[in-house]
Amino acid sequence: MNPLVAEGSQSPALLVLEDGSCFRGRACGAVGEAFGEIVFNTSMVGYQEIVTDPSYAGQIVTLTYPQVGNYGVSESAMQSTGTALTGLVVRDMCHTPSNWQSTQSFPDFLCAQGVVAIEGVDTRALTLRIRSGGAMRAAISTVDLNPKSLLTRVTASPSVRAHNYVADVSPRQSRTIPASADARARREAAGLPKLRVVAYDCGEKRGIEDRLTNAGCDVIAIPFDTSAKDALAMRPDGVFFSNGPGDPEQVTQTAEAASSILGKVPVFGICLGNQLISMAAGAQIEKLPFGHHGGNEPVMNLITHRVEITAQNHNYGLVFNSMGPLVPELSGNETNHPHDLRHWVRAGVAPVVQTPSLGRVRLTHVNLNDGTPEGIQFLDIPAFSMQYHPESRPGPHDSRYLFESFVGLMDTWKAKRSSECASTAKYGHALADACEGRSHYAQA
Repeated sequence: MNPLVAEGSQSPALLVLEDGSCFRGRACGAVGEAFGEIVFNTSMVGYQEIVTDPSYAGQIVTLTYPQVGNYGVSESAMQSTGTALTGLVVRDMCHTPSNWQSTQSFPDFLCAQGVVAIEGVDTRALTLRIRSGGAMRAAISTVDLNPKSLLTRVTASPSVRAHNYVADVSPRQSRTIPASADARARREAAGLPKLRVVAYDCGEKRGIEDRLTNAGCDVIAIPFDTSAKDALAMRPDGVFFSNGPGDPEQVTQTAEAASSILGKVPVFGICLGNQLISMAAGAQIEKLPFGHHGGNEPVMNLITHRVEITAQNHNYGLVFNSMGPLVPELSGNETNHPHDLRHWVRAGVAPVVQTPSLGRVRLTHVNLNDGTPEGIQFLDIPAFSMQYHPESRPGPHDSRYLFESFVGLMDTWKAKRSSECASTAKYGHALADACEGRSHYAQA
């Protein structure tokens, strides 16, 4: 039941939060009802990339920037074939966009996708409510406009932690995406071999695929529940674990695959992929109060001591001190984990812990807003992962070097397999070189 709302409709709509907060507005998408976990995104642009990000499955997204839809919708901005979020909240929706690339207004797009949306909401007050109360269950309705009735149904709705949303957005079959012609030619000119990457698609954004293929990788995207045995049978030069929605504890099949693959081939993970890789190393995962969602999150790179402005979308993250004890000689001679990881920013140290099964792991990136971990690097096996989205769709391009880091790691590993003179210590160099802006192709 999702008949379309006519453009410019003034149909009333109601948003109710689990804590009893009530916001009235107007429908600006499909009519009907949407239940999910409400979060806010602080990006100033990129609304189309946000609503087509599969990581938002099960969530109602509030856009904090007040004017939304000004430049319409275009095919080039799509991050998947459709939408996965359950609902959208905005302050002021534009129904008549102005942009030469636009093929459709944003409200018409939401209608066509069956996304229930509400405008006319005080998104500042709503955001403050989420910041103080945390991400919580909520509902948007154009049908039930009784706050008490809708609240009763919200509190009876299931938690986002009770469902494996990755199973909803992951593909049922594998697909192959070839490296771009320019990247392939660049590698051939440098005398570098072809690279095959097997990507666990847990809700992978199109922008991530583009960055991998533009870095010279032939990508085989596989379903989330593919076994490690089947993935390794494809003879990859590296394995990638993608972003995805929901609680990582629900994604047991992919977590088991990560545990079996780490140490066998180079591994790179983003967002949910970072959490699954961290779990394989023995880390605990925590749910953040209201998560990180937006294209303006400041992150300190502990290797370069530079701040990167990053794009993020996650409600969960690893607990770094749960990975193991500090290695003092690699952690500024410190032996105790600090409560706030911004301690390492002030100390100018990228600390290293000793994990029970996968050797040493270095903390490479820290969120400057709340001191949470944003990146780790394995020193004894070829692997690293990031909590944020370096493909920047939408967002700044500060962290795109990480895809070149992955390529450098795979090339190092291939060289090691063919020559015993390569040292495992060099596994850390690919990340450091790319962070410092040293081109992998220039060194080849």
